[in-house]
Amino acid sequence: MENEDLRNLPYMLYADKEGQIYDHPYFRMAGFLRSSPSPLKTEDLIPLPEFSKLFFIPDCPPIGLDPSTGAYKTVSEIEVDGVVTKCLAVAAFPEPGLVRSHLPAVDYSPKSYTLPMWAYTAVGFMDGSYWAAGFRIEYNHKWDPKNYDDRELVPAIEKYRKEYGSGPLVEHLINCATVNHCFAAKNLFLKRWEAPLPVSQACNAACLGCLSFQSEGSCEASQDRICFRPSTREIVSLSVTHLNQAPEPIMSFGQGCEGEPLTEYRLIAESIREIRKRTGKGTINLNTNGSLPERVREVANSGLDSIRISMNSARPEFYRAYYRPKNYDFEDVVESIALSKEMGLYTMINYLVFPGITDQEKEIEALMGLIQKTGVNFIHLKNLDIDPQLYLEKMPTDPSPGIGMRRMTAMLKAELPDTKLGYFNQPVR
Repeated sequence: MENEDLRNLPYMLYADKEGQIYDHPYFRMAGFLRSSPSPLKTEDLIPLPEFSKLFFIPDCPPIGLDPSTGAYKTVSEIEVDGVVTKCLAVAAFPEPGLVRSHLPAVDYSPKSYTLPMWAYTAVGFMDGSYWAAGFRIEYNHKWDPKNYDDRELVPAIEKYRKEYGSGPLVEHLINCATVNHCFAAKNLFLKRWEAPLPVSQACNAACLGCLSFQSEGSCEASQDRICFRPSTREIVSLSVTHLNQAPEPIMSFGQGCEGEPLTEYRLIAESIREIRKRTGKGTINLNTNGSLPERVREVANSGLDSIRISMNSARPEFYRAYYRPKNYDFEDVVESIALSKEMGLYTMINYLVFPGITDQEKEIEALMGLIQKTGVNFIHLKNLDIDPQLYLEKMPTDPSPGIGMRRMTAMLKAELPDTKLGYFNQPVR
């Protein structure tokens, strides 16, 4: 890249120890693929949407790009008007629907902790705006943050209680909506779109980035895992009400605030049968790790409409390193995907993507082989929420370079024309 091109990149961001964020007067924004800098081009950047978040990374200085030389440099401090300030790295967490292309450029060597679970993304500042490394894979107004104003939510919750009463599951979802700010939980009380049905206290995987359980010595879990077994009666009542009155309704088992729903497959299957006796409206969906094909079969036979099966990789060794499965293996997941499609479910993969690994040629080949074998309908490109350093430490070593997330996406669209790419669950009824 010519030096003039480098000067057109956004300025590097840094934070002081109080978390106040500044743009550097000289160094430009840099981005990582895996654990090393990768050249950024202006086409890699997107204006950071209004409701995205900015974070600073304690103890860790940013790595900036010198536009005169093209060299990358760790920027540990800056002097302004005679005052020396220690520089800390800054990262963005983009709004839903955006796929990050580069990780933040950070010197993690001073870090002695695990970062909380967010999709850390390279970010800079130019012409009065923040710019993130990534691209939009899907826009869906139903998940636009501006449609989730808590000034509407709180009275809606009170109205819901008065109209339909309450119960343990409703109270759990009120906590999800008001404390964890889960959009799906908010939808339940706003009587629209996709709403959640968490049911499982247990899990048969030990995912590195589990949102509802983290072992001691790691970061805090993002959400409180459900601590009781909901009754079929409450599941059915809540679901039938939502499916009958909400526009484009989806009821989804398998949420961030629970374990693996297939551990409660009998409860799910019984609930779906009872729901479908009362209404044929809307979509009933299952988000799952797909670990137990025969349980998938039983739930599918009960009247399930769609399924979204999660994986971080189509390569078994990378899958095992992240999911750390208990009493199942990668082949069981593939069997569940194929079985779901054969049984007529709208079959989706919740693909947890990470720049520098997801876009390796071997990974792309493995994913395309899986899709061609199973006929998956839809691939969700979801940024993996995890400490980048932790993820890279735990993944198998593969030094081959990534080709870029945008280029990978273009390849998938070209080679898999019958499979849609996006970010959000789709209503199928």
